[in-house]
Amino acid sequence: MTTPNAPAPIQRVARPLGLAACIALVMGNMIGSGVFLLPAALAPYGWNAVAGWAITISGALALAWVIARLTVRLPDAKGPPAMIAAAFGPVAGFALGWSYWVSIITANTTIAVAVVANLTPIVPLLGQVPALGVGATLAILWATTALNLRGAQAAGSLQLVTVILKLVPMIVVVVLIVVALSSGSAVVAPFPREGLTLPAVTASAALTLWALLGFESASAAADKVADPTRTIPRATIIGTAATGAIYLFVCSGIALMLPMAEAASASPFAAFVTRYWAHGPANLIALFASISCLGALNGWTLLQGEVPLAMARNGELPVWLGKTDARGTPVRALIVSTVFASLLLIANSLNGLVAIFTAMALLSTSATLWLYLGCAAAALRFRVAIPAGVLGVAYALWTLWGAGLSVSGLSLVLMLAGLPLYWWARRGAKRLPPAQFAEDAAV
Repeated sequence: MTTPNAPAPIQRVARPLGLAACIALVMGNMIGSGVFLLPAALAPYGWNAVAGWAITISGALALAWVIARLTVRLPDAKGPPAMIAAAFGPVAGFALGWSYWVSIITANTTIAVAVVANLTPIVPLLGQVPALGVGATLAILWATTALNLRGAQAAGSLQLVTVILKLVPMIVVVVLIVVALSSGSAVVAPFPREGLTLPAVTASAALTLWALLGFESASAAADKVADPTRTIPRATIIGTAATGAIYLFVCSGIALMLPMAEAASASPFAAFVTRYWAHGPANLIALFASISCLGALNGWTLLQGEVPLAMARNGELPVWLGKTDARGTPVRALIVSTVFASLLLIANSLNGLVAIFTAMALLSTSATLWLYLGCAAAALRFRVAIPAGVLGVAYALWTLWGAGLSVSGLSLVLMLAGLPLYWWARRGAKRLPPAQFAEDAAV
């Protein structure tokens, strides 16, 4: 109880995220670099990629339903890692939570690259001078982090705006696809005589999942959501279904209606608009695509602070990472995550933008798949959404295999690499209640 003249209690979050903001968070994190650069990576697969999309969307919906039902079954579990810990113990929860954090850091590097790549039609030097492109990418990483340091509400407001803006290039492409097909001016890649092949479908499915990563976003940010047991499941399913439908039509249309050389460019959306409309509007579309990627980066930056924050408060990471400011912003976790993302970018800076994107997308996808596999197994453990859980386990294992043994093996090594830090954190600090982590605004 406070006296009339006493300072008001510290408020960690000014206003929790509602259903619209949660759907925006889910769709904003999913609709980003994937839809705008994946046609370049999928172009060699042709119709096999269409089959890959169908399988990926089905698997993503099954996993989204699993996470939504687990949110209702485990209302006190703040995010997928906590759900896995409830099912299989704290070590499993930490290992997959750590893997998820690694995947988010890798994803942010990938998305920041996509922001710059989509600007290359407007500023060609970004693609022609590697140092300039890397410098611009680093600047975008840190600018987005600076915005998130202002708090979840500021990040959520930007997310609502960018979700609306990022739909513009997709609407334009949808209209152009319909007009080109109905007028007969489009040349669609023929269906292969030999039919679809399992290796090509599998490889393309591993890439397409990158575009759908993020359907767990609302659950991962449960502490910032109003009425989470009701809001999170609805936002998760609506956001995943809507995004999957958009991706299937738009990405397949670009990959099948552009010549291989044009589809494989750093900005395939701009190339598509140039061919079926004009060069001027294509530059505008490239700008909107870059804004879309920026919106996704904003949403993932929010999560790259929330995930280690929750783990630190559970005693799984050093207590130092669990500190927040007066708005509840995990300042230290955000800065540490962005430092790691910057180092990852610099380590791969000798490659071209598309090559960096493809490599980082596969690694991020593989690291996240371990988390999805754990969630599906947890659903079976608690006998929740059993059919979806079985499908989720099968899909996650199949996609890990499709990503390649080297990539999936590396993601497994990165996951296990966090265990020494876990044991050190558990040994050196006891679990503390969240209130003890709040810092004064002056800190």
